[in-house]
Amino acid sequence: MRQYLELCKYILEHGEKKEDRTGTGTLSVFGHQSRYDLRDGFPIITTKKILFSAVVRELLWFLKGSTNINDGLKEFTPIWNAWAKEDGELGPIYGYQWRKWEKFVRDESRGDYRKEYVDQISQVIEQIKKNPNSRRHIVSAWNVADIDRMALPPCHTFFQFYVCSGRLDCQLYQRSADVALGVPFNISSYALLLSMVAAECDLTPGIFVHTLGDAHIYLNHVEGIQTQLTRSCKPLPRLQLPRKKVLDYVFEDIELIDYQHDAFIKFPIAV
Repeated sequence: MRQYLELCKYILEHGEKKEDRTGTGTLSVFGHQSRYDLRDGFPIITTKKILFSAVVRELLWFLKGSTNINDGLKEFTPIWNAWAKEDGELGPIYGYQWRKWEKFVRDESRGDYRKEYVDQISQVIEQIKKNPNSRRHIVSAWNVADIDRMALPPCHTFFQFYVCSGRLDCQLYQRSADVALGVPFNISSYALLLSMVAAECDLTPGIFVHTLGDAHIYLNHVEGIQTQLTRSCKPLPRLQLPRKKVLDYVFEDIELIDYQHDAFIKFPIAV
């Protein structure tokens, strides 16, 4: 995971001090891209421990279309707890937009409109199978009409698949990137999603391209990042998946083999 450490180093050396919504303060750069080739191993940070089980559970929670932390997430990972309402609800965030993007269709017989939903995940997988060379294999979480209803607007906003020579690649645009705490989860989550889609579509998982808008290190994360930069990368682990439909995966299907890592580094969440 040399690419991730290079990103951290670049921000420490070139980032500008910038105020932010949380009041914590950041070192920030705008516009950065990293590439991770899954054929070299599964991209997960090795210079600190990443709780891969939390990555898996959050992604499966998104894929179910869930928006409430009480729906199989709260008891395993506190990632979303700080933003949830008392009843656990977060509004129409990622999972809702991925699986139930709202649209209104005119009913000609009644002369009015009825609400229907677009399942973007099912739709993009079907497109990859039927028309692999399309340039429209896109899923968006940035629904302008729903932003004010969300507990937190999407940080990883838009992703696109690309098929070439039996390989499936994926590029993510992330508008806001908490490099110390969030980005390691984002890398592994989208690499996992890429691998799951590739398995269903009978393709080889290829390159995950991670494009960042505001890439920042919170000022209270700098010391931990400096510690991480003194550590050496270890060999990447292997991901083991059965070949099945993406929406049929359960937690027990997904296994990371030979994950070697340094000690955990605690970074506080900026809310």
